Amino acid sequence: MLLKGKKILLGITGSIAAYKAAHLTRLLVKEGAEVQIIMSTSALDFITPLTLATLSKKPVFHEFFDPKTGSWTNHVDLGLWADLFLIAPISANTLSKLANGSCDNLLSATYLSARCPVMIAPAMDLDMYQHPSVRKNLGTVASFGNIILDAESGELASGLSGQGRLMEPENILEKVVAHFVSAEDFLGKKVLITSGPTQEAIDPVRFISNHSSGKMGAAIADSFARRGAEVHLVLGSGAIKPENKKIKIYPVKSAQEMYQESARVHRAMDICVFAAAVADYAPKNVATEKIKKEGEGMAIDLVKNVDIALTLGKAKMPHQIHVGFALETENEAFHAKNKLEKKNFDLIILNSMRQKGAGFQLDTNKVSLFFEDGHTEESEILPKQQIAEMILQGIKKIPVKI
Repeated sequence: MLLKGKKILLGITGSIAAYKAAHLTRLLVKEGAEVQIIMSTSALDFITPLTLATLSKKPVFHEFFDPKTGSWTNHVDLGLWADLFLIAPISANTLSKLANGSCDNLLSATYLSARCPVMIAPAMDLDMYQHPSVRKNLGTVASFGNIILDAESGELASGLSGQGRLMEPENILEKVVAHFVSAEDFLGKKVLITSGPTQEAIDPVRFISNHSSGKMGAAIADSFARRGAEVHLVLGSGAIKPENKKIKIYPVKSAQEMYQESARVHRAMDICVFAAAVADYAPKNVATEKIKKEGEGMAIDLVKNVDIALTLGKAKMPHQIHVGFALETENEAFHAKNKLEKKNFDLIILNSMRQKGAGFQLDTNKVSLFFEDGHTEESEILPKQQIAEMILQGIKKIPVKI
């Protein structure tokens, strides 16, 4: 039984595809999962709680207070109980609630309380599924780190044919099993990640920095931690912090501080991801007092900072994997491939400033992955959490070391 011991919270919303939830419940239980079902009120019009309770061998919840028994259903306890919250099907209405933090029923309240991974399987008519508002909401919930199971194509209840069908229960089961298999595929691995900007002091008030938010590094750190790794994050000042509390964070400001913290733990690491936007240069002399505004201009002598990835790349041990990032504005692939070789990377991720929806400060990104063996993979514009998962899958393809 592939899901033995796993606790799955199954959410069912108001869609004609709700009838498939019975078959899905049976498949999950057959694989050993403990299934607790929550229904939205509108889902009651499509399938009965009695059917689902019989298949799951548990009472089905759909309201906060049960007047028949006088009992209160604690959405917080439900959210903390589960190893996975699977919402299948999810309607456009409930999707909108999840995207905007609306909380007017037991299912949406439980979603906001859940600490486990959330997997969402939409089902609706093809024009609804392609509507800009629905696409936006799917992107939003994906950016929260939720897993989207794209609707399948085929004949729909409207009589039309196209994308919008709930993913078949057998395929959902496969995704659930794969999730738990991959959930610990980096178990025991020690991972170093650098993230965010560095700040190079000019005087006690001013500094040289860049626009990096650290969102990509935080997403990568969370993905590794979710999948069992021991994560060490060297984090630039002002950068976004990851959500996972188990991640060890080493706050730094300057490039030199980031190098020192990274070098201190580097030898013990299995995987190193250099995602920080490190300043190439720093002021040669840092004023001890605030520099007063005088004259029409000011010249600052700069000196080159330590190249963290290059320096640690020279110290890379045979079992270690090094992953780098490149942000380019011209001859992008050429420069990225040069860095791949020069810095002894196994994989380099190219960010492009030319793509709308990609780059600093945004929740989305578009990347190209260049591997040491010469092959390349490209993404679409996706939430950074999904880009992070793509990067981890790329790391798994690096031979022998993992």
